[in-house]
Amino acid sequence: MIKKLFQNLIFFQILIFNIVFIESLEAIIPFYNLPKEDILKKNSFSIAKNAYQLLYFGQIKESLNLSKLAISLNKNDPRLWSLLAETQIANKLYENALNSIKKGKNIDPKMSELYFSESSIFIKQNKIKDAQKSLKKGLNLQPDNINGLFQLGNLYLMEKNFIKSLDIFNEAINIKPDFWQAFNNKGLIFFELNNIPSAIKNFKNAIEIENNAEPLLALAVCIQNENFKESILLAKKALSKDPNYVDNKYRKEQLWGQKIQNETNKLFSSKELKQDIAIAKLLKK
Repeated sequence: MIKKLFQNLIFFQILIFNIVFIESLEAIIPFYNLPKEDILKKNSFSIAKNAYQLLYFGQIKESLNLSKLAISLNKNDPRLWSLLAETQIANKLYENALNSIKKGKNIDPKMSELYFSESSIFIKQNKIKDAQKSLKKGLNLQPDNINGLFQLGNLYLMEKNFIKSLDIFNEAINIKPDFWQAFNNKGLIFFELNNIPSAIKNFKNAIEIENNAEPLLALAVCIQNENFKESILLAKKALSKDPNYVDNKYRKEQLWGQKIQNETNKLFSSKELKQDIAIAKLLKK
C-alpha cells in the first residue's frame, strides 16, 4: 500500500512537471498560423516585381535570388518560371534557364514568353535552327511580338537568307513603323545585295527615327565615294556616339556582312579619321 502510494505520488509529480514544462514552452515559443495560399501567391508576385526591377537595373545576382524566393512561394505560376529563366539567362545559367522554361511550359504550353526566352538561349549556344523553331512557336502564339519578329529576321540574316529576312523585317515595320532597328538591318541586307540606293534609303529612315551610331556609320560607308566630306562627318559623329563601332568584331556581332565590313575598313583608312579612330579604340568597351 505504501509502495503503491509512493508510485502514485511519483506519477503525480511527473504529471505536474510535464504540465508546467509545456506551459513554460508555450510562454517562450510563440504560436504561428501558416499563411494561406492566396497570401503566399500575393507575396510571390510582390517579390517577383522587385526581382524584375533589379534585373532591369542590372543587379542580376540579387534579381536571381528574389526570383528563386518568389518561385518557392508559388510554383504553379508560369510567369514566375519565366522570370526565373530570365534572371538565370542574365547570370549565364543557361541549362538552369532551360529547365525553368520546361517547367513553365508544363503549366502553360501557350505562354509565348517562354518560347522567346528559350530562343535567346539557343542563340547564345549558336543553335540557330533550334532558336528559329522556338521563335516560330512563340510567334504563332503572339504574331505581333516585335522583338520576336526582329530576332527571327536576324536569324535568317545570319544564314544569309536575305529574302526571308527582308520579309520578316517588313512585317515588323508594318506593326511598328518607327522600328529603326528593322530599317537599319534592311540597309545591311541591301548593301550585301549591292543595292546601295536601297541601303542608303533604309539607313536614312533609321536615322530619322533614331540618331543612332550604327546607321550613321553605315550611311557614311555608303556615300564615301560620292560625298567623301559628308561621309567623314557622319563617321566622326558615329564613333563619338559609340566607340565600339571602331571594332571589326563588334560590327560583325551586329550582323554587318563582309562587303560593308570591307568598305568600312576602307573608310577607316582615311587620314581624316586617324585621330577619331585612335580615340575610339581607347574608349571602346
